[in-house]
Amino acid sequence: MDNDGQLELYTAVAAQLKEAHARVRALQVPEGVRMALNRKLLVITAAAKRDLAEAARRLERFMTALDEERIPEEEL
Repeated sequence: MDNDGQLELYTAVAAQLKEAHARVRALQVPEGVRMALNRKLLVITAAAKRDLAEAARRLERFMTALDEERIPEEEL
């Protein structure tokens, strides 16, 4: 991937991560669920440092799950 394409992908992933964090904050869910969702976002953020394209795919799946209201049960 050329530098311009990499920069565009990085910018898109950064914007999506920002949106994902805002959506998680706005959810009316128990704190344990919010923490689980935030951990998933932290994993995606860490993945972006190693493999940006894979992180973008994972983030897309995460956002789709939020759209479809597939939210994990509260952690015990």
